[in-house]
Amino acid sequence: MSEKILHLTLKKKWFDLIKSGEKKEEYREIKQYFITRLQGRTYDFIIFRNGYSKTSPKIKVKYLGVQIKMIINPMTEVYQSVFAIQLGKILPL
Repeated sequence: MSEKILHLTLKKKWFDLIKSGEKKEEYREIKQYFITRLQGRTYDFIIFRNGYSKTSPKIKVKYLGVQIKMIINPMTEVYQSVFAIQLGKILPL
C-alpha cells in the first residue's frame, strides 16, 4: 500500500519552526480548497516545502490528524476558525 502524503508549502519562518520541532501545529483557513483536502481524509505524512522551486528545502513530518480550532489571527487580531493540522515526528525524506 502506498503512503498517503499531504503536500504543503510554507514561508521560511514557519518552515524553520516546524523543522526545529518548536511548531507542533500548522494552520490553514477553512476554505473550500482545504475542506476538500482535509475533511474526511487521512494521511500518513506531510511534505513541507519552503518555497515553490524544485530545489526548495523539504521536510517530511508524521501526520497526526486535523482539528478545527479558534485562534487569533496574528495579522488581523481577530478570532477565526482554522484547520489545525497536528504534526508528529520529523522523518528522513
